[in-house]
Amino acid sequence: MAARNLWGISTIKGILALFCFYYPGKIKLMAQISSEAVDGAEESGDIYSKAHAYNSYGIFCYANGHLEVAEGHLLKAAEFCEKINYHAWNFCARFNLGEVYFELRDFQKSKEHYEKGSIVLDKIRCLPSWSNLGKVGLVRSKVMNKEKDVNLESLYTYSQNNKVKILEGWFQRYIGDILLNIDDQHISEAEHWIQKAIEADQRNRMMFNLGRDYLVFAELFKRKGDRLKAQENLGKAIELFKECGADGWVEKYQRELVAL
Repeated sequence: MAARNLWGISTIKGILALFCFYYPGKIKLMAQISSEAVDGAEESGDIYSKAHAYNSYGIFCYANGHLEVAEGHLLKAAEFCEKINYHAWNFCARFNLGEVYFELRDFQKSKEHYEKGSIVLDKIRCLPSWSNLGKVGLVRSKVMNKEKDVNLESLYTYSQNNKVKILEGWFQRYIGDILLNIDDQHISEAEHWIQKAIEADQRNRMMFNLGRDYLVFAELFKRKGDRLKAQENLGKAIELFKECGADGWVEKYQRELVAL
């Protein structure tokens, strides 16, 4: 900052926004720093800093529930990354586009972006745990797209081989969601995996993801016909989203709670 290195300041702010604020679920703090990252990148005109900044701001928009806005920023981030062969952050953009399109219920596009992200990492033999998470995300979107060609054992292996603590609950929630939606025969297994996800995200302080774990748990109890437990878990998710500052998610699921 003393040297007024605009692209350097922007890049570091983008990294801080993701690693220090998004993963622990400090979404309100993420808002300002990711916005400053975009402003600095645009002022500098530097494409490397733009790749970071638009990734971080797009993920903030997703975490705040502004899905269409998130889509636009993450598509820009992917474009910048591809222009400079910045593979790891191209995965970041593609993976989070997979998340965005999943929430928009465009499961075909969600599949495509999860797959593109994992292919990028496998090509350079980098970040295998993240690549595998993308592959499990791809299967989750396939199942929601009514595709049934799922090898559950491979998903369990991906989870067991994970080396990144913050991804532990993420893998388990994805698998629980897959088991919940693949058919009516895996409900008890789904419950086991979702409980594991809750325990992991509590332990690793992944608070935004913990809120998403409770959403899946609420859906499981709805399927079982237990409305009270569904309401209870939806309420826990809403409280966590409030603590994180994920306002759009709060509004969405407060409406769902009223409907339930």
